[in-house]
Amino acid sequence: MPENIFENNTVHLLGKIVKAPKFNHELYGESFYSFELEVQRLSKCFDNIPVLVSDRLIDIQLLEVGKIIEVKGQFRSYNSADSNSRKLMLMAFVREIEITELTEIEEPSSSFNEIFLNGFICKKPMYRKTPFGREICDLLIAVNRQYYKSDYIPCICWGRNAKYAEQMSQGNNIKIWGRVQSRGYQKKHENGEVSNLRAYEVSVSKMEFVQEAPVKETVEEKTET
Repeated sequence: MPENIFENNTVHLLGKIVKAPKFNHELYGESFYSFELEVQRLSKCFDNIPVLVSDRLIDIQLLEVGKIIEVKGQFRSYNSADSNSRKLMLMAFVREIEITELTEIEEPSSSFNEIFLNGFICKKPMYRKTPFGREICDLLIAVNRQYYKSDYIPCICWGRNAKYAEQMSQGNNIKIWGRVQSRGYQKKHENGEVSNLRAYEVSVSKMEFVQEAPVKETVEEKTET
């Protein structure tokens, strides 16, 4: 288990609020609100990332649509049950938040969206190639949290990282650096209706296999698109 439970899952985001906060849940008298943050990539495309914040950290009314804010915290998973199925929900859980004085972001930076995870592979890595021959590997990482809980974070590796991840096994302890990304997809239901949905995952730029021996292997690759 990682030595410091607070440092094995860190996320840093800077972006624009695009969906106003709404009440999410209450825990021991503390109210939590969720909203959506639009974070710009180097390519000037955007990732829309759900964020969860306590009203004890900031006056929720200050979190207006259009405000550019900086948040630091953890990327967490939650089980959401509806009438038909259970779904894994992913959100940036805020520990620090600041409303900036910026009105617009002129030049995107990789530092606007950074995540680090130290966890364990909980499913066999799924390696594949696109029709254009690009190598991809999907990982599901379990990251320990306080009170004997874990967050389950889907990650996607590209190129050399994908080939490297394919060699790993369930239960391996690895470290991952990258960014949180969102992507849209469609789901067709039994009644023929189609829903437009959004998935969240970590796009891996660097990964390290944690071994008991002092020798560690590292591969790094630019994946910003």
